[in-house]
Parts: sequence; C-alpha cells; structure tokens
Amino acid sequence: MDFPAALCYKERTMKSHFLVPAGLYFGLVLLVGIVARRRMKGFDDFFLAFRKLPGTLVALSLTASWFGATSILVTTDEALRRGVSAAWLVGLPAVATVLILFPLAGFLRRLPILSLPDLAELRYGRAVRHLTAGLLVWYMALLAASQMVALGRFLGSFLGWTYLGSLALGTAVVLAYSLAGGLRSVVATDILQCALLAAGLTALAIFLFGGQSPLAAVRAALGPHPSGRLNPFLGFGENGLIFLSFVLAWTISPIALQRIQAARTDQAARRGLAATAAALLVLYALVILIGILCIPFYGDRSLSAPLVSALISERLGVVLGGLLFAAVLAAVTSTLDTALNAGALALSRDVLAQIRPAGRKIENEVVRARLATAVITVAAFAVASRFQSILKTIGLASEIMAEAFFVPGLAMILSSRRRPLAGLLGFGLGGAFAVVSFLSASRLISLPVPVWPRSVPYGLALSAAGFAAGALIERIKRGRINAG
Repeated sequence: MDFPAALCYKERTMKSHFLVPAGLYFGLVLLVGIVARRRMKGFDDFFLAFRKLPGTLVALSLTASWFGATSILVTTDEALRRGVSAAWLVGLPAVATVLILFPLAGFLRRLPILSLPDLAELRYGRAVRHLTAGLLVWYMALLAASQMVALGRFLGSFLGWTYLGSLALGTAVVLAYSLAGGLRSVVATDILQCALLAAGLTALAIFLFGGQSPLAAVRAALGPHPSGRLNPFLGFGENGLIFLSFVLAWTISPIALQRIQAARTDQAARRGLAATAAALLVLYALVILIGILCIPFYGDRSLSAPLVSALISERLGVVLGGLLFAAVLAAVTSTLDTALNAGALALSRDVLAQIRPAGRKIENEVVRARLATAVITVAAFAVASRFQSILKTIGLASEIMAEAFFVPGLAMILSSRRRPLAGLLGFGLGGAFAVVSFLSASRLISLPVPVWPRSVPYGLALSAAGFAAGALIERIKRGRINAG
C-alpha cells in the first residue's frame, strides 16, 4: 500500500472509531444540560442557578471551569518538553487564585451586586460601568474563543472533518444546553465533565506506569540525565509573566465571582473554594506526571499534534483511547460553556439592559439572557476562526483582565470610597493598552508593542499609574473644597 493510500485508510479508520465516543459524549452532555433546566424568572435564576449551589457543586463547577484546553493539551506538551516547570502555565495560577479568593468569599457574596459592572458603578460612576461592561464582554468572548480553537482542532484531527465544521458541531451542542438552563445546566454538565476528567487522567497515568512503582516509572522516564526537567524554575522569565498574567486576570474574573454568588451560603462558598484548590492540585499533578512519563516515547520526536492526541491515536486502545478522548472534550467544553454564560451575563445585564430596561415584565430578562448567550457565541466563533493558537488566544483574554481590571477592580472590592476619575483612568488606560496589544497580535495594526506575556507589566503599570494619578487629582480637589 503506497503512502497516500495508507494515510487515507488511517483517516477513515480514525473517523469511524471516534465518531462513537464523540456522539456519546455530546449526546450525554446535551441530555444532562436539558434535563437540569428549570423554569426561570429573571437574571438571578439564569445566571446564578437560583443562588442555591451547595459547596460540592461550587467545587465541581469551578474545577471543571478552570481545567480547560490549556490545562490538558498545552500543559502536557510543556511537561514533556520541560518537565515540572510546566506547572507555572495554568496549574499554579489556578490554585493560587482559588487560595486568594478563599478569605474573600463571604465578603464577595454579600456585595449588593450581580456583576462587576454593578460594583464599578457604585465605586466609580456610570461611565466606568459602561467601560467595564464592554471590556468584560470582550474578555469572555476571547476566553470562549480559546476553547473553541481547541475544540475545532482536536475534533477535526480525529473525525477527519474541517476545522470550522468540527468547531461548529461542538459549539452548537454547548450553545443548546446553555440556552436551555443557563448556569444550572452548565453546573449539571460540570459534574459529568469532572468525573470524565478525573477518570481519564487517572486511567492514563496508571497505563503509563506499566506495572512499575511511581518512583521507578518517573526515574525510567527521566533517564540518567534529567536535563533540567526536575527544575521548577526552568524558563522562569516567561513562565513567571504567564503566572502573573493569569493570577491577576482570574482573581478579578467574573467566573469566580459568579460561582461564589451562586453558593447557598458563605460557608458553602468557602467549602467549594477549598475543595477546588485540592482538586486542581491533584489534576495538575496528574497532567505533569503524564507529560514526564511520556518522555521515553515522545521525548526525541517532533510532534505535529498535541501529546494527548498522539497518545490517543497511537498507543491507547479502544476503551482507554475513547475515555481520554471524552476527557479532552470535557475539559474544553466545561470551560467553553462557563465563558459563554458569564459573557452573556455581562452582555445582557450590563449592556443590553442598560440600553433598554426590561420594565415590569421580568420574563424579558430570560429572553434577553438567551439572546446574549447566542450573540456572545457568534462573536467567539468569529475570533476562533481567525486565531488558532490555544495559549495565545487565552493569553490575549487574560491580558484584558490583568491590565485593565486588576488594579481598579481590586480597589473597588477592598474599598468603599468613590473614586470616579481614578477608576476611569485605571480602566481606560489599562484597557486601551490591552486593545492595542490585541490589534497588534492580530496584525490589524503594526506597532512596536511587546507580545503577550511580555506586554503584561507595561499594561499593568499603565493602569496603576492612571489609577494613582486619578486618585491624587481627586484628593487635591477634595482638599481645596474642604479648605474653601
């Protein structure tokens, strides 16, 4: 059999083989999401799951939401290439963020707000509310797009479909159950997705041990010369910037705030955060371990696809390969549905509702929420059709929150003082830098702007300088008024 014929045969085999787990997974999450829906009356019901989540569901939902495409596809590749230092990409930032939020959970839950723009209006005024709403919609669209990129590339490589066709299939399923039940449906599917993630990664790690003890397997994988793979600070210059970008972005992210506010009680929110930190530690440890254990098989090869994809197609059988295939889909879609729901919250309540209030018919809020979910999905799909790098797209998304939101956002959470000018300059200058960085990265304009993650310190410093300058000007004005 000549090479082209062998290639075509392999593609047909892979296509028929993986249509079954793909169909089972999408059918199951669609069923779970639709069955979980309840009659909803307003924004609270659609976006906060009736504010009745126990600590267990907060933990499962946050864990699934934060363990996405970068966690399972990119981190395993980096662990194969650089060892334990891959933990700085998303694992350590995720755990650090949860630990930072833990002592703030009760305070955040009792804030008289539904979204970050609500708080921005309380602290900085209505103009800043509109600015933060626009930035949030943009951030969530980019975050959703990063998961769509992974979905399209991963599905396409196994089903033999085009990138856009695979992207459309996965997005349509996620959109369907997100429209049906809002956050309640998202949380219900998170339970299934968490179970698949844990089962897939655990089974793969056991398979790679190959009957050896864990320590013996790791030693065999590393060989006599680990080459720095056990050095956690290998490449820390760039890894540190990535860590900083993600921690700053996720600490002020609407995703965490949404889950905390959806908790039944303050105690449920804190229990959920504590359990999330523990679960993420275990999952990311498994991911790093899997990458290291694959060194004997792939350490000297240049892979054209992610390591996980190579494992599924080359080394795992039908059962384990299908399970890991479903686990990857779970990781991607669990973050995608969360991004769409949180983005729709910002778009429907903080943009559309401000333009045309719903009036007395509160049912209009649910209609508006579903419309916003569809709109944010279309916007993310458009971005995903242009960018096809998972890490780059999620990096550009985090840049918005780190540079525009962190300084004025943290200030508005920790202080009740009104500082309209400080908020406007902090959000405005940081947001403007993030916009310029995005346009430069997308090659729509040509400017000498550092690429992410090296751009983060510049945007963060600009936002901090703007906030400080605004606060100083307002203090001087108050002093003159008091003196007069």
